[in-house]
Amino acid sequence: MPIYELRPNEIVAVEETNFNLAGIQERRDLQRLLRDHVEVISPDTLVISEEFDEWEDAKRRIDLLGIDKEANLVAIELKRTEDGGYMELQCIRYASMVSTMTLDQAANVFGHYLKRIGRETEDPKELILDFLDWEESNETLFAQDVRIVLASAEFSKELTTSVLWLIDHGIDIQCVRLKPYRLDNRVLVDVQQIIPLPEAATYQIQVREKAKQDRAVKTSGVDFTRFDVRINDELHKSIWKRNALYLVCKRLCESGVAPSEIGALFTWRNNAWYFVDGMVDGPEFERLAKQKEAEGGPTFDARRWFCESEELFQSNGKTYAFSKMWGGKNWHRAMNLLKDTYPGFRIDFSPTS
Repeated sequence: MPIYELRPNEIVAVEETNFNLAGIQERRDLQRLLRDHVEVISPDTLVISEEFDEWEDAKRRIDLLGIDKEANLVAIELKRTEDGGYMELQCIRYASMVSTMTLDQAANVFGHYLKRIGRETEDPKELILDFLDWEESNETLFAQDVRIVLASAEFSKELTTSVLWLIDHGIDIQCVRLKPYRLDNRVLVDVQQIIPLPEAATYQIQVREKAKQDRAVKTSGVDFTRFDVRINDELHKSIWKRNALYLVCKRLCESGVAPSEIGALFTWRNNAWYFVDGMVDGPEFERLAKQKEAEGGPTFDARRWFCESEELFQSNGKTYAFSKMWGGKNWHRAMNLLKDTYPGFRIDFSPTS
């Protein structure tokens, strides 16, 4: 059945076709396209490998391997056929094979992929941590689950029945239909998630996330504690650790303490602050920081710094941004050091009850 494209003053029929007739090959065309635009079938996913086959005693390959924002691995299987073949069985095998992958192993795999696509100068582990918005590595929280994404022109009844059964038994798997249409000399692809239906997916995600959070609390060594912080007469309740440390440093700077003086206290690190010359706002700070990096200065990623206009500090002709990267015991060490160094400045903090 044709669909229609709306153009100014006309409606144009779009002819249904298939990938074979359109001359679109599975690996050369479809896989390359989805690799570069993976968000079409799997939003918030970082592709770390293509044609992944780095396992022993097996000649199987995962079309695309990724990581999602929840640190799950994502195994993506592509088919241009009209029934999907046996892709659900293939991807279950693949998912089980990568399920024990560690963060360091994933970074190594990603490094090979970056080299292959001409980005070998980038640090794969740093890219993964930035993507996850993690302050530090944590193997316990990495790859707690493996998501499966099946993308095909169509799915047989046998395949969809199997997928629904797997979903009922706790497997995170979805089917995305890629329906090609021809318009003039172009091929348009209609992308639709058909299993689970979007309205059902929201509930299933909530159930899975609740279970994952429960596991994380029981098994993780990461400290998710929020703190009540008192700075002189101010009380700030239930704030994240890095926000608490930033707020203390902000009040110290406002009282006349130079950012460089505060940074000198943290002798175990040399990057508590990022600074640029001049008294600038947030957008200009980011521009100058990127310029500084390009000229051989320290690397700069805005996600790692408090660099919004209202978060910056000016001192001695420079503008400073405070680091967001304070993991593990270093946070307590820094807070106690500030408390002891500036006894006239009341700083108290305790876990939120």
